[in-house]
Amino acid sequence: MEVEEAYEEGENKQRKMTRAEAAKLVKKNFLEALKCNDYETLEELLNQKKIDVDTVFEVEDEKLILASYKQGYWLPSYKLKISWATGLHLAVMYGHLESLSVLLNHKATINCRPNGKAAIHIACETANVECLKILCNHGAKLNCFSMSGQAPLHFCTTLTSIPCAQQLIWRGANVNIKTNNQDEETPLHTVARLGIPELVAFYVEQGAQVDALNAHMETPLACAAYWALHYKDQTYSPDHHLICRMLLDYKAEVNSRDEDFKSPLHKAAWNCDHVLLHMLLEAGAEANIMDVNGCAPLQYIIKVTSVRPAAQPDVCYQLLLNHGAARIYPLQFHKVLQACHSYPRAVEVVVNTYEHIKSTSKWKAAIPDDVFARHQDFYDSLFSVCSNSPRSLMHLCRCAIRMTLSERCHRGVPLLSIPPSMKKYLLLEPEGIIY
Repeated sequence: MEVEEAYEEGENKQRKMTRAEAAKLVKKNFLEALKCNDYETLEELLNQKKIDVDTVFEVEDEKLILASYKQGYWLPSYKLKISWATGLHLAVMYGHLESLSVLLNHKATINCRPNGKAAIHIACETANVECLKILCNHGAKLNCFSMSGQAPLHFCTTLTSIPCAQQLIWRGANVNIKTNNQDEETPLHTVARLGIPELVAFYVEQGAQVDALNAHMETPLACAAYWALHYKDQTYSPDHHLICRMLLDYKAEVNSRDEDFKSPLHKAAWNCDHVLLHMLLEAGAEANIMDVNGCAPLQYIIKVTSVRPAAQPDVCYQLLLNHGAARIYPLQFHKVLQACHSYPRAVEVVVNTYEHIKSTSKWKAAIPDDVFARHQDFYDSLFSVCSNSPRSLMHLCRCAIRMTLSERCHRGVPLLSIPPSMKKYLLLEPEGIIY
């Protein structure tokens, strides 16, 4: 009796193992069919009820196309390589329209998020507008959030995803939806930050708020101004410059302030971006606007000149000073030399804003010996002029005219009936030597 029971139990176990193995094989076949768009096999397996249409697979996903996680959470390294996904997610990721239609015809759950993203998020991230259309036609939610708090529009981040953004907006997606996370960023913030002028234009045409604020009180203009410098390679982005020009033309507030009271001009100054400084100042940016620490844009340029190899600090100083920026306190002039000793033109621009300024022991200490030797003619002229002797009469006249025009120098000087060389002189154009 005991022998028979033991035999029967072993047979049941073997039968169970066989069923488990069969289910595993079906799952493997289903996944292979998804990968190669074998929609006929998918249809057959689903018709025979051999597998649930919403079966979750574990697949490689090193680029996190399928996965989305909450900000600030620690994740083990293996979770950044493997993701969970249903057949619907995989069909969208691979761009297999036939397989996608088969799954949806078998009532696949369209808005499920096995690893933080719905299929519609993946369609936007992979810029597959045909998949997006099919998902929308089957009831995908246009404004649903991923686990990281992003709506489908926030995943439209490339030129190729413009058709996806258009489909979403035309079908009723909220163009001003904010991310459901600590950034609270609108789609306009996203494309301004990433530098996609075509989407900026489209969103504004569709009713995007030009001065919408994110969680840090930044407008899209402030985001574009800050990200105009690619920090890794220290190059400036023409696309971000174009976006700033567009937003200003759309009447964006040029003197908006973020949570640290920084304006877009502060952010342009932090980047030493003379193109953007000129654009913002011409649009009415206040040259003496101060942040929470009492720093004006001019102080920002001094702080970062030494780490902006592609910058033209002399042009930045010229622009700000010709738009009425306050001069550096004379006793702090050594800080200008500390930051700009390798840029004599920048030093010249700043020193020529004073009627007279006397050098101190800190000046020489601020200039490395090799730099002094490399630009000896200039620095000899600097220390010669900035002694107890007065500056030239021509320079004193320049200072008098500039004081009269004040913040109107940039507008007033070009209107004067004087030779172009004199206009350049009044606007602090550097000459390579001080007299």
